[in-house]
Amino acid sequence: MTNGIYVLVQFVILFIDVLMFAMLFRAILSWFSGGQGMSPIVYFLYIVTEPLILPIRVLFARLRWFEGVPLDIPFLVTSLLLGLGNLLLSNMLAV
Repeated sequence: MTNGIYVLVQFVILFIDVLMFAMLFRAILSWFSGGQGMSPIVYFLYIVTEPLILPIRVLFARLRWFEGVPLDIPFLVTSLLLGLGNLLLSNMLAV
């Protein structure tokens, strides 16, 4: 693997790690919202993470999957897909 590709893959892995941390932080902060308006930090986390979640949310709504489930399943699926992508890229570097 050339140095350029190695650096690019490392950057993508770091980017995915940051996104996964933002999603985790968003989930934790959602427990403590208290019914008040969004703080600037929570608003920023929603702006950063929602474009990743929205396509899966729309797909599940069109297919009528998990309607009425109290959990945010598209959020969980997005987290799993990011983790899978991170794992695959990390394994690619290990070869």
